[in-house]
Amino acid sequence: MSPVMESVKGFVLGAVAGGTLGATEVPLNRIMSEIISGAQLKAVMSGIKSIGALGLGALLGTTALITSMALMVTGVTVAASVALCLLRLRKSEGWVAAGLAAALTMTSSGAALGAIIENLSKSYGMVSLLWALGIFTVLKLLMHFFVKYSCTGREFCGSVADATKREQARLLALEIDLRRRAALEMEKRIKACEMKKPEEDGLVSREVQQREREEIKRQQRKAVELEMQQRTSRQRLLKAVATYMEFLAFSGIPMTVTAFVTAGFGIFGFGNYRFVFVVLLVVVLCMSFWLMSSRRLNFWMLMGCIGMFATFAIAVLTVHAGQEVAGMSVKMRLAGQNMTKENISIRMTYASSVQAISAGFFVSEVCQVGLGATVGGPVAREAGGKVILGASVTAAIVLSIVEVSSQMLGVGGKAGALLGAAGAAGVSMGGAAAVAVKSSSWGGTTGTTAGMIVGLLVFREWDIINIGLHICVAYLFAMTNLY
Repeated sequence: MSPVMESVKGFVLGAVAGGTLGATEVPLNRIMSEIISGAQLKAVMSGIKSIGALGLGALLGTTALITSMALMVTGVTVAASVALCLLRLRKSEGWVAAGLAAALTMTSSGAALGAIIENLSKSYGMVSLLWALGIFTVLKLLMHFFVKYSCTGREFCGSVADATKREQARLLALEIDLRRRAALEMEKRIKACEMKKPEEDGLVSREVQQREREEIKRQQRKAVELEMQQRTSRQRLLKAVATYMEFLAFSGIPMTVTAFVTAGFGIFGFGNYRFVFVVLLVVVLCMSFWLMSSRRLNFWMLMGCIGMFATFAIAVLTVHAGQEVAGMSVKMRLAGQNMTKENISIRMTYASSVQAISAGFFVSEVCQVGLGATVGGPVAREAGGKVILGASVTAAIVLSIVEVSSQMLGVGGKAGALLGAAGAAGVSMGGAAAVAVKSSSWGGTTGTTAGMIVGLLVFREWDIINIGLHICVAYLFAMTNLY
């Protein structure tokens, strides 16, 4: 392919991926506005009074990130399970079904988790999310150990091995039958020679047997190649499931500990004290140093550290939003405008709540894009542009389903379902990033990146920092290979 055609192809694929991610931004902003202006905001504002602004920011950030991680791991697990079943049935073109099943699973799981979070926060307050995080962490650990020690790959491997043995037995039976017929033909020719009778169709029968023998050998070679290919695919799928299950079980623990420490101070009445910020910073730095200094640095350790710092940033932004309102009130008092302490407190609580929700949405979307890129990148390096187009079509289907069933899902369910669409868009972005890196010329890399930018600009505002962050996240996570 010429460099010009490669650039054009890369630009189209990048535009499709960027446009898909940009298309998820509009409904996400709409649902975030509904949360800020609806009854859900009251629960968040009451949470500031009970655990403080710092604790609320850490709690919402942890909840958003753990929810995003759970959705992506659920989708990957379902996709791998479908692919393993298709391998058992010897269906080589099953990646479309696996991707669609993963997207629908992420959407339904997101809707369920979103509805649960909404009902818990409205019915029992924000503190209930803290206990829900603790219970969910324990359940994830139990699920990880159950999958690790009970649900191994023996069932899948055994079933495929049985199918291979049956195929080999069939080919062996054909070969034995061919040898038997060849022996009978040889006896027939020997008797004909003894009786001095001319052979009838001897040459034709030998040619037929030779063709049958070559066909059997060809089928045997094909069966061996198929077995090797399926064994490699099987091992990669099982490794992916094990890696993502380990990631789900352990990556949320550092963030959960951070949320428990910060919210715990708030529950006991120390949420507005400055030393809580110092304690939170020390906890984050110590846990990050302990994880990153490990001799065997795993993917979940890296993501746990990133999640902790993101949670810390959300907590700081939540406090900073309230402090900005306090600073503005001081300036207004100096200008002669009288404001009561109660009015100032309400404004500070409102600003902190809005900031916590906005930051939580943004971080969860970026997390979905990054984790989706870890899936789309390695797959696109082998399958190419089909992954980008398939993920984009799947994301469009998910968005349509969410839009049709928005009344039934509710605000929380719709928000969680839209995160599933963002994950599918992340797969497309990761595929585009992998295609760009894999291009044989700089024109292909530049064209793909330019297409991603143009696709994002179609739906987003001219927020260069936001667009650049999403593209950088897609490139960084697409280069990982967890398989």
